[in-house]
Amino acid sequence: MQKKKVIFSWSGGKDSSLCLHFILQQNIYEVCYLLTSINGHLKRVSMHGIHESLMEAQAHSIGIPLKKVYVYEASNEEYEQQLTKVLLEAKAEGINTVVFGDIFLEDLRTYREEKLATLNMAAIFPLWKMNTAKLIQQFLNLNYKTIVCCGNDAYLKKEQVGKIIDEDYINSLAKDIDPCGENGEYHSYCYEGFIFKKPILVAVTDILYKPLDIALQLPDKNNKITKGFWYANVELI
Repeated sequence: MQKKKVIFSWSGGKDSSLCLHFILQQNIYEVCYLLTSINGHLKRVSMHGIHESLMEAQAHSIGIPLKKVYVYEASNEEYEQQLTKVLLEAKAEGINTVVFGDIFLEDLRTYREEKLATLNMAAIFPLWKMNTAKLIQQFLNLNYKTIVCCGNDAYLKKEQVGKIIDEDYINSLAKDIDPCGENGEYHSYCYEGFIFKKPILVAVTDILYKPLDIALQLPDKNNKITKGFWYANVELI
């Protein structure tokens, strides 16, 4: 049976890695590309703060080419324009489906599906509605290794960023933090595990803080206000 060609939305973190693990294990999809959004000025993944060289290292180790969506103006309009350009390139190669690692953010899923529908493309969500506590446990049981590269200061302290995620780390998180950070509490960078042909050697050299614009400092569903984010400066060794 011919495998269905897909392009995989890749953040470089634990959810993406576990989702790709599941997709490859199913053996019914041909993952033609990993798709990553990059800040064109900083050359870093927008929310995760990871440099594109580390994303390239992941793609090389996994063995799947990386397609980058460069965004320079930090506007949603520009992001959609650049993403559409890259997706149409993929569509020209017979790729009509995008895989996402989202778990339970309904509005984000709806947004993705509606935008893809305008291109006559579809979305699939292999992790959708799965229990996040069980997912992170499965991730760890599969011996994946990942570093917390970004922490929302409403939920994480500086000393919690730049750490390797293990059972002790997950157990140390406050009760209002989703185990997978699905509400944006934290993001991660995965550097070792089944999908990687060889581990990516990295080190955390510094923890940086970037404040949010005052206008964006609004209460979330837990009535907590994010004033900024802690970023781990992860570098290749």
